[in-house]
Amino acid sequence: MKSYKQIVKQYSKELRNTTHIPQKEIEMLLLYLLDKNTIWLHLNYDKVCDNQIEQQLSKLVQKRATDYPLEYIIKKVSFFGEIFFIEDGVLIPRPETEILVQKALDTLKDIQNPKVVEVGVGSGIISIMLAILIPNIQIIAVDINKKALELAQKNAKYHNVQDKITFVKSDLFDEVDVLEFDMCISNPPYIANDFKLPKNVTYEPSTALFGGTIGDELLKKIIEQTHNNKIKYLLCEMGYDQKETILFFLEKFDTITKVFYQDLSGLDRGFEIEFNFSGDKL
Repeated sequence: MKSYKQIVKQYSKELRNTTHIPQKEIEMLLLYLLDKNTIWLHLNYDKVCDNQIEQQLSKLVQKRATDYPLEYIIKKVSFFGEIFFIEDGVLIPRPETEILVQKALDTLKDIQNPKVVEVGVGSGIISIMLAILIPNIQIIAVDINKKALELAQKNAKYHNVQDKITFVKSDLFDEVDVLEFDMCISNPPYIANDFKLPKNVTYEPSTALFGGTIGDELLKKIIEQTHNNKIKYLLCEMGYDQKETILFFLEKFDTITKVFYQDLSGLDRGFEIEFNFSGDKL
């Protein structure tokens, strides 16, 4: 019989070529199986691990060693300091999307009873964080992925904000009846169809990753439909190499401001547009 400490040391070796934090990931897999927290594990590090738990851990480690995402195994992900449920078939939240949420908060704080539409809600992280942090917000969150919508609803209930968010199965704005919004926000697919993904990302849904032949096609549709529906603010995440094409596309529209922002690596990652509807160029 081995202690948890011995188990962690042994199985960490099997993930050395998969992750730069093998020990931490083994601990996370153990905590998932044990349904315990990190403090419990460290207090019990020298205690004996049950054989059945080790056998289950061994199977999970083998799966993780194929680059299968850890988040899909433990079915949880951290975002903006909160825990969210995640499942395979739904895009895994990225830390850089926290910047998009913060940009939205900065704009919405000056709007009373804001109304927001999110295009491509995925697991629900963006809409749910806005609902948690803004008292009187109302959100319509759309996605074409039924599984994503069901997961987002589950996360909304977990965070007790289900009354603030209406989930709609829709391709962009097609099934959205109410169009009087203050803001549209989106982290859409923006990778070019022929881009070779890292192996771990290939396990995620392609519909949430690939945005077209160039990659920015869906972004341009969102810009156009947001403008056509007279929504003043648009916030989107984008690819690091898409700033120039988006700027060129925006020349068709009358805008008060168009601001691009970078992620923590210094790469162009998103933009915020404020449309001017008093003198459209279209």
